[in-house]
Amino acid sequence: MIDPEFKEGLVPVIVQDAGTLEVLMFAWMSREAFDLTRSTGIAHYYSRSRGKLWKKGESSGHYQRIREIRIDCDRDCLLLLVDQEVAACHTGYRSCFYSTIDGTIIGKKVFDPRNVYGN
Repeated sequence: MIDPEFKEGLVPVIVQDAGTLEVLMFAWMSREAFDLTRSTGIAHYYSRSRGKLWKKGESSGHYQRIREIRIDCDRDCLLLLVDQEVAACHTGYRSCFYSTIDGTIIGKKVFDPRNVYGN
């Protein structure tokens, strides 16, 4: 196994749908999140804003089941190929990249966040 380099304790992670290759999200992973992701087959990340580990889908049920983990040539970035349940974005869109930089919505909303997370 090739281990990633956890600079400042974290490694950046790009997440793609394993079937469509749509980019779903970007996140950070700590060593603990990486080890849990590998051992459970469910994506775990580290929230810099909350300062803690989180399991993707823990509150929404929208889990990311790992199909493959790739590492870049410098060993400082990971790519996860996942089977995404429902959506990756907490705003209700399938992908976190649902709009262009000028604000044009290009993604499809697939759930109402109020029904999943409450107000």
